[in-house]
Amino acid sequence: MATQSKNPFTWVEIYVEDMSRAQKFYEEVLQIKMTPMQTPGGFGDLEMVSFPWNESDANISGALCKTKEIKPGSGGTLIYFTSEDCGKEAARVEAAGGQLLQQKEPIGEHGFCSICMDTEGNTIGFHSNN
Repeated sequence: MATQSKNPFTWVEIYVEDMSRAQKFYEEVLQIKMTPMQTPGGFGDLEMVSFPWNESDANISGALCKTKEIKPGSGGTLIYFTSEDCGKEAARVEAAGGQLLQQKEPIGEHGFCSICMDTEGNTIGFHSNN
């Protein structure tokens, strides 16, 4: 088997019921500005708002997505957002309308993580080296 030299992930979609509520949550917790995306034809009622990204950076990006075809929820996939100190994002979760499930915890040589539930019922995580 050949060794891959690049990150195998390319895009993340977080499905939501209430786009404005979800966008407000992520902008407050991550301290970012999200951008509405034009969705290509043929995707029905799909509405998307993207997280910021830089084409030349190695990390991936993604979008909040709203459609009647796919519903949000917890229990299958857990997405981690990178941060300088995951305790800072965790501290903003409840004020932004989410629920903190796990405070900042050490994960050995891999740094630290915290886990929460967003306003739509999706479980997400934050990761930092410090």
